Amino acid sequence: MFIKSARFITSAPTLRETPPPLQYPEIVVVGRSNVGKSSFICKLTRTKIAKVSSTPGKTRLINYFLIDQRWYLVDLPGYGFAKVSKIIKERWAQAMEEYLAKRQGIRLAILLVDCRHPVKESDLQMYAWLQENSLPTQVVLTKIDKIGKNQLQRQLAETARAFNLAPSDLLALSSQSGQGFESLEGRLKAALQD
Repeated sequence: MFIKSARFITSAPTLRETPPPLQYPEIVVVGRSNVGKSSFICKLTRTKIAKVSSTPGKTRLINYFLIDQRWYLVDLPGYGFAKVSKIIKERWAQAMEEYLAKRQGIRLAILLVDCRHPVKESDLQMYAWLQENSLPTQVVLTKIDKIGKNQLQRQLAETARAFNLAPSDLLALSSQSGQGFESLEGRLKAALQD
């Protein structure tokens, strides 16, 4: 087992309210609303630490989880579809941009993409933004249990092409079955050892 303990630390509306920087290395989870970030976090930590909801846009703050007393897993608000006002969306975007641009100690950004749909422009914008800020990024396809193997292979190829990556650079997983999480754990270990 990679992760032995996970503890919720705080929810912060802005970078100013986050825990002190460089206290622990950070791995951040980003993705569109309804991509399955909370389910992903619960499966990764083998807990029910993140609130899973069928309503997009439930994560509204920068959520910090302390993993094994060694590193932070940081859950950012989803971008895209959330049924919230334009003002709230703008506030989320500002908090996310500030966090990603200024936060010290981020070792890896995990960009979750729903494998059931073509890559959205907002996913490409987020990826480009992460690259511009020199943040190591792992693109992960979620919800692979919802499609067949042939469709998954097509989605892997199309997603890799959209991000200008090799299919082998992507990870694909299911928060339901746990498929793919072993490969992800290897990626996290490597990021935390750097």
